[in-house]
Amino acid sequence: MDDYLEAGGSLISLWEDLNKDGHPVPIWFDWPQIEADAAMLVCWQHSVIPGLAQTSAYALAMLRGNQEAADARISRQAILTADKDSTPPIVALLLDEHVLHNLVGTPETMRKQLEHLLKLSLLPNVTVQVVLSNGEHEGVLGAFVVATMEDRSEIAYIETAIRGITTDNPADLSSLARTLFELRSQALSQEMSRELIRKVIEERWT
Repeated sequence: MDDYLEAGGSLISLWEDLNKDGHPVPIWFDWPQIEADAAMLVCWQHSVIPGLAQTSAYALAMLRGNQEAADARISRQAILTADKDSTPPIVALLLDEHVLHNLVGTPETMRKQLEHLLKLSLLPNVTVQVVLSNGEHEGVLGAFVVATMEDRSEIAYIETAIRGITTDNPADLSSLARTLFELRSQALSQEMSRELIRKVIEERWT
């Protein structure tokens, strides 16, 4: 392409820069496939319910009524349950307490969403834990997901205000691991998290 377009080596230089970590370019765009192939997913969210745990109504509200995008998001949740051809990944959802109180859509949307979260927490491969809001941890800097693959390699998806970033840079993964260690040390147990979710449903969304 560089020769055909007479780019003078510019495209080759760009290709080498994009692949400096040894990966083909599409790895940025293929997070749903990484998510589907993962053996374990650990997700931290400080503002909204993670996509893998959203109801259709919640997703539709988040995506400003874009039905196609909402349907695509919900379809990704098929990985959470087993079928005859696959084993579901281990999924750990760490949520800031604020997520439970943050109105998305209507109060009914929130009530059904938190009820759905409770149901998901009963799946044998899914853990839901709430981190009490205190703002004194590195998790306030942003949401992310770390995928561990069958070969034990790791890839992370980090949310930004512009777009999601996918990385397997060891320094990035090490930083996220430290953040997860801190978050888990502050998280309620799964049962205590369920009790808190039920309390929020009753006191705020019923």
